[in-house]
Formats: sequence, C-alpha cells, structure tokens
Amino acid sequence: MTQQTPDHRTIRWGILGLGKIAHEFAHDLAIIPSAELIAVGSRSQERSQAFAQQYNVPNAHDSYASLAKDPNVDAIYIATPHASHCENTLLCLQHQKAVLCEKPFAMNLSEVEKMITASKENNTLLMEALWTRFLPNFQYVLDIVESEKYGKPLKLEADFGFAVPFDATSRLFNKSLGGGSLLDIGIYPAFLALSTLGYPDVIKASTEFGRTGVDERCDIEFDYDAGARATLKSTFRETTPTQAILHFEKAKVIMNTNFYQFSSVSIETATKTQIISFDKKGTGYYLEALHFNELLRSGHTESPLMSFDLSRKLMKLLDEIRGIIGLEY
Repeated sequence: MTQQTPDHRTIRWGILGLGKIAHEFAHDLAIIPSAELIAVGSRSQERSQAFAQQYNVPNAHDSYASLAKDPNVDAIYIATPHASHCENTLLCLQHQKAVLCEKPFAMNLSEVEKMITASKENNTLLMEALWTRFLPNFQYVLDIVESEKYGKPLKLEADFGFAVPFDATSRLFNKSLGGGSLLDIGIYPAFLALSTLGYPDVIKASTEFGRTGVDERCDIEFDYDAGARATLKSTFRETTPTQAILHFEKAKVIMNTNFYQFSSVSIETATKTQIISFDKKGTGYYLEALHFNELLRSGHTESPLMSFDLSRKLMKLLDEIRGIIGLEY
C-alpha cells in the first residue's frame, strides 16, 4: 500500500477588509512557518496598498471581488463589519477560496445557513473565526467541565464591558453595520455559556438602547432544567472586570481579566487557590489560523472544533436574545 506524502505546503492567505482586526491577524499570521500573506483586498486602492506595504504583501487588490478571484490565494480571512460577512463569504466560496470568517459568523441564522450551504455546494472549507475556541485557557476550562474534575458546573458569571465615548460614525454604534454590544462583545460570554453549560432552556434578557438604536448594554440570564444558571453582561457604557467565574460543586474556576483572549485561570477549592498561566505568542489569532491551515491541507471542509452545528447554535442563541430585547437590524 502506497503511503501518502504528508502535506506541508505553505498556505497562501488573503485578507478581505483591512480594519484593526486585520492588522492583528496579519501580525499573528507571520508567526506561522507554513503560512504566507500574499494578498489583501479593500474597496480603497490607497488603503489596500498602504496595508500591503506595511506587511510586505505582494498583491494589493482594489476590490473584494478581485481578491476572491486571485488564482494564487488558498484561503481568505474576512475582517469586514458584521453586516457584510455573509455577502463576502458567499463571494469567496463561489471562487473556491477557503474562508475563515470573523465572528459573528453573520447577522442571523438564515444568513449562516446560506453560508454553510455554499460551503457544501462548492466543497470548500468554511469556519467561523471565534478565536477564543482555540486558546489554551479556554480549552483548559472545557476539559475541567467535561471531566467533571470538580463536579458539575452550577453557575456561570461572565461579563465583557468597556467604556466607549459615543460616536455615531463608529462601527460599534452603526446599526447598518451590525453595531451594538451583543454581537460585538456579548457573543463571548454567550459562547462560553453555550460551551460549558449547553443550550439554555430559558432565556431572559434586557437592554439599554442608545441614540443610534443599537444595544449599548445587554444583560442576559440563562436557566437550565438541570439547575444551572448563567448571568451574562455586555456593555459599551462602562469598563467591567471582563472575567468569567464558573462555580462547580467542589471548586470555583475563574478565567481572569480578558477571559476571551489569553488569560490565566484561578482555581479555588476549600483548601487552596491555584493560578495556572499559559504560554503566549502573538495575540492568539495564530492558533485558529494554525488549525485552519491543517484542515485545508487535509482536505476538510468543516472544523470539528468550531463546527457548523456550533456556529448554528450560537447564532440561534443570539437571534433569540435579539428577539427578546427587540433588537432588529
């Protein structure tokens, strides 16, 4: 039987949309040995050329369509505002470009289903870029939950908040771009609850809308038939600890400040407190890119870690919350 040669080919990346997060992804992509950023795309030729020059990228496209058609590109990271994710993803998949699309995957479940259908029809890899899923601190806590090392989880408290001066022109406050705290930062506490406690049986939520009609604060409560509860919060109106506290039967596990990115984990039991730290390179985006590269090399069209089903459940959850608070886009 002939042995297959391991696929070590360099994955050639493009970035579509060149805002702040695109810069962070470009920095992290440079950490990965078998990955190369070879193209970027913007609706502004000037912006595309400036970004390309900064990161020594050989190809600067003046439109998203031009990037999607680039025959040298294997994978595209979509870093546009939320409201464009579905349209941009469909464009890239139509040209058989593997897509890593920034969170939230889309604006609603209907759009997510269109994206998944396009991935399957084109037999092309698609994954939601929810980078927290691939961080070692997040995986460490998931392992505690799954092993029941400290018994069953009883309660989760998680928040994400930072004070932002009101600016009607900012993406965060622009309803047409999918602005608001829930989709931008509330997704992280919601994803943590979904990953550790499962899909809730009862959802309660309240909000404070701002002048532009987006939720500037969102308070959420999940209740579970088994007795567990999650209390979650997202806000642009104040800076919060941005930590997650999981109460188990035999311990309290704390994902410390900025729990959604690289952070330490504290474990408090009746007899001791332990702090676990994790090695860090870059910002952390390189971990999802590494996973994506391996999927692409092995011919997969879906991730087992950030699966279509998981993205569906997360978007369904966000849709339900939006329905409760009356947030319509």
